[in-house]
Amino acid sequence: MTKIYAEIIGTMILVFLGNGVVANVILSKTKGHSKYGGWVPITLGWALAVFMAIIVSAPYSGAHLNPCVTISFAIIGKFRWEMVPFYIFSQFVGAMLGSLFVWVLYKDHFLETQDEQEKLSVFVTIPSIKNLFSNFLSEVLATFIFIFISLYLSTEGILFFGERKYPIGLGSLGAIPYALVVLGVVLSLGGATGAAINPARDLGPRIIYSIIPITGKVKNHWNYAWVPIIGPIVGGIIASTLYLFLSS
Repeated sequence: MTKIYAEIIGTMILVFLGNGVVANVILSKTKGHSKYGGWVPITLGWALAVFMAIIVSAPYSGAHLNPCVTISFAIIGKFRWEMVPFYIFSQFVGAMLGSLFVWVLYKDHFLETQDEQEKLSVFVTIPSIKNLFSNFLSEVLATFIFIFISLYLSTEGILFFGERKYPIGLGSLGAIPYALVVLGVVLSLGGATGAAINPARDLGPRIIYSIIPITGKVKNHWNYAWVPIIGPIVGGIIASTLYLFLSS
């Protein structure tokens, strides 16, 4: 249960801080509001959210925080398949909690914001140009790069001293490379869809958005919901399969 709680808490921190920076930049009358948006601040905020979430949860659950990571680790044999449903459920719960906290924190600013799409974008990813095939391909490719690089980051070096082996890692600083990968992927590949690269990060908040009382909701947002769910999963499976092939 410690691992499950760690995944819930870690994913909650991830989404609370990640969606929190979106709210700070987009919603009206916040200290960080910019009418022109702020892709760089938002991306930096998400990268820092990844860093902090990993620091908290990594010692207990390995800090998957993403169904694509969990499935990919299971495919390459670094995680037990029987634990996959429990981790994924925990990640969705954590994402829902994180997005709920964002709404509570910025509730007054949601009331001040008139644009329906801006309110929705605090919770979920929205394509800049809606073309479901292109949007799906964008999520597949972005997640492929993210997972493929992350799988190599998860491999620690080994120091041999006589007959004994000692793993070489970065400790808590090991969260930095993952944060930098997210920063690089979203800055470079997030222009089309926002690069969800995490089904829990999108679906959990989307459910909360549908439940909480927000005026002027976008009613047809569910017709896009499958893209940031299926796309990242496909990208993760391709990345882990290629990793296995290259490692064999």
